[in-house]
Amino acid sequence: MKLLSQSIKLGQMLVQAGHLSEDQLQQALGWQKKSRLKLGELLVEKKLVDSSAVLDSLSESLGLPAVKLRPGMIDPQVVDTIEKEIAEQNLVIPLFKVEESLTVAMAEPQSLLVIDDLERITQLRVQPVIALAGNIEEYIKKYYAQEVKIDSFVASLEEANLEVVEKEAIDEDVIIDLSEMTDASPVVNLVNMSIAQAVKEGASDIHIEPDKHNVRIRYRIDGVLQDLMTPPKDWHAAIISRIKVISRMDIAERRVPQEGRIHIMIEGREIDLRISSMPTILGEKIVMRVLDKKNLHLDLDKLGYAASMVLALKRMLSKPYGLFLVTGPTGSGKTTTLYSALDLLRDKERNIITIEDPVEYQLELINQVQVHEAVGLTFARTLRSVLRQDPDIIMVGEIRDDETAKVAVQAALTGHLVLSTLHTNDSPGAITRLLNMGVEPYLLASCLVGIVAQRLVRTICPKCKTTYFPDEVVLNDIGWQGARNRAFHRGEGCALCHDSGFKGRRAICEVLEMTPGLREIVLNRPSTDEIRQSLSKGNWSDLKQEGLNCVEQGITSIDEMIRVCFIDEDGVNDNKFSAPAMNETGG
Repeated sequence: MKLLSQSIKLGQMLVQAGHLSEDQLQQALGWQKKSRLKLGELLVEKKLVDSSAVLDSLSESLGLPAVKLRPGMIDPQVVDTIEKEIAEQNLVIPLFKVEESLTVAMAEPQSLLVIDDLERITQLRVQPVIALAGNIEEYIKKYYAQEVKIDSFVASLEEANLEVVEKEAIDEDVIIDLSEMTDASPVVNLVNMSIAQAVKEGASDIHIEPDKHNVRIRYRIDGVLQDLMTPPKDWHAAIISRIKVISRMDIAERRVPQEGRIHIMIEGREIDLRISSMPTILGEKIVMRVLDKKNLHLDLDKLGYAASMVLALKRMLSKPYGLFLVTGPTGSGKTTTLYSALDLLRDKERNIITIEDPVEYQLELINQVQVHEAVGLTFARTLRSVLRQDPDIIMVGEIRDDETAKVAVQAALTGHLVLSTLHTNDSPGAITRLLNMGVEPYLLASCLVGIVAQRLVRTICPKCKTTYFPDEVVLNDIGWQGARNRAFHRGEGCALCHDSGFKGRRAICEVLEMTPGLREIVLNRPSTDEIRQSLSKGNWSDLKQEGLNCVEQGITSIDEMIRVCFIDEDGVNDNKFSAPAMNETGG
């Protein structure tokens, strides 16, 4: 009865204002009896009255402001103050907050019980405004679904001074200014701010992946992928096209992988983005590698190695000639270690040449060459040419094949210091890998000066660092031989570390320095296990022991140490090893 009287009052106001005839009102009231819609909603749906006229009449009738919701009116950061279920049940949506007052759009702002409930839930004073129910439902779907993540993401960032520098073949820089975010399209804003946020967060990679219902954008931070946002599926093609345009890729080609590069200026810094596209069954996936010189720390003393390890590295790099190797999986920091070694070695009296694929960072006083296999410029062929350039030190980005391995060994034997990387799990495995590549044992024993195997472990977030006591089973599994009743450290997760419990990374390594005894062993074509057994008779510390040292000192957690360090040659977890004894004061 109350609903009917309210409807008649609204209808009469619309008739008096000339928006509706008496016959149309009676017809609409008849329709209303057969539906659950309010009169104002019904009139707008039947296109008898404009929504603005209905809102004006409701505002006059109830003595409250009325709004028609539109993009930009809702602050994404206050949406979560009211849960989706409550918003749907009561047809309300929060608009913005001023101090302790929250303005909320309501289909029934006269409901005092609903207002009381919202004030109790939000702990804020609610200021109601009128909005049509259909309008509220539309924006509940938008702002409590995927689209809010985009708006919230852009709203949470400060405007970045971001521009793209496209390098032409004639070496003239064409600058596209992207700092004016308000005039750009939503897709351009999304791409720009994704890049800006990645740089701000210190991400190493940006992944843009098609999914069945949306697009997934993820960052790799501290070696682990984390979700950033999930734009709607129909944005995918526009996002991919935008990235292809600014990275000078073929936007019409979607069937084969492509590579590109973007040079940007952000907040006065030069950042290089290396772009790779890959076709998948759901559409193209793009990965952008972020090369930020600010994150490149070229100092062996600051990589996180133990002091004894740093001394061993400097001792090996001081050799006038020989082969120095850094091993580990992709993303373990091998390139950073080699660049740090070059930074230690470079001076005006030496000719240093690098062969890389690709050149990630440009270094002064160093001649850097990028391989181009499509035109025949391979590692092996480039290395042969470099030997005719009177080099003192040569850095080969990676030994990938037998030919490159043999040429690198020959270069090391003829008076050059050769630095390179190899994909093996540990340092003893690098010796057997080179032997399997066809390098003669007597040549390898003569030229090899040392090998470093390294990993990057995430360090516990200082803001949410806490202590706990692990189960006895866990301590047995990791071979813990210290005190059993001591506390260990881990991160609980907070906003600073994106709820991961970790912030930043540090390197741990095992150093294999060639000795006369080890050279004798290499001459007999040893297996990896035989080399490891020989090393274990001395004071050699492997990756697992270094990981346990980090756990003891409270640098990383047990779970992270197991994730990074407990991988055997066959790729499975190895929990059967004897860890060094540790005292109770290391935590």
